Amino acid sequence: MTTEIMNELKSKMEKSIESLQRDFAAIRAGHANANLLDRVSVVYYGAETPVQQLAGISVPEPRMLLVTPYDKTSIDDILKAINMANLGVNPTSDGNVIRITVPALTEERRRELVKEAKKEAENSKIAIRNIRRDANDALKKAEKAGDITEDDLKSFSDDVQAETDKFIKKIDELTASKEKDILEV
Repeated sequence: MTTEIMNELKSKMEKSIESLQRDFAAIRAGHANANLLDRVSVVYYGAETPVQQLAGISVPEPRMLLVTPYDKTSIDDILKAINMANLGVNPTSDGNVIRITVPALTEERRRELVKEAKKEAENSKIAIRNIRRDANDALKKAEKAGDITEDDLKSFSDDVQAETDKFIKKIDELTASKEKDILEV
């Protein structure tokens, strides 16, 4: 019973960290990164399709992305989706490939991106704390049902807090790393 609660706690917290990493990957740091297009979906034959499934994405230069559609007829749809994604980039097409030049960031824009990253980190911390609360509630229910003793409850609650602290620390480390990446000129 308690191992199930702890396994579920770890699993949910790890998913929260993975989600934060995906969110951080979408925040551009002034240099080209294929993850910039992670959230771009193209309406392709009536279905929302991630751009990675429709095209090869490469980084030929530090400030340029090259999007090569597998199906040349989809190039206009991909171009439209990238423009609508509001990524702060200006894609151009020559009919065969889409070139996306990533502009250098201004100091002001870098500060805004750091704030955005910190906001995402805070949202992840809230999610971690909610997962902790759910685990503690499940432990209290197990104690009321007589499945664990009061001493076990205290011990497992301490374990839950230790896991929470570990994941909060990981979020802080990821945030510091992303901040350094964004502010690096």
